[in-house]
Amino acid sequence: MIAPIKNDEQYEQSLKRIYSLMQMYMAPDSAESDELEILSILAKDYETVHFPVSKPNPLDAIKFRLDQMDMTENDLSEILGYRSRKSEILSGKRKLSLAMIRKLNEKLQIPAEVLIQPY
Repeated sequence: MIAPIKNDEQYEQSLKRIYSLMQMYMAPDSAESDELEILSILAKDYETVHFPVSKPNPLDAIKFRLDQMDMTENDLSEILGYRSRKSEILSGKRKLSLAMIRKLNEKLQIPAEVLIQPY
């Protein structure tokens, strides 16, 4: 019987069972696939409460996303509109404006809730 995960031992057991289920070939909508889905949800919920992941620093997120997209800081200048703004922002001398946050969200797909954090 599947039950809520209440401690680290149960969490570890659930991860082992999830791993073993993932190694199996299973038909969609089978009992095993349902078990895998339910255990995954329970494990994720446990992780969210017991192992929270903080949001990245906005400047680190911008640099990381530029790297991911194989873009340069010059590309960031084009997004923000001015070369000097790019330098001021990446050095922390200037804060992101609402218009900049919108552009970065649209062009780099960085979540707004990451970009609005204090830094």
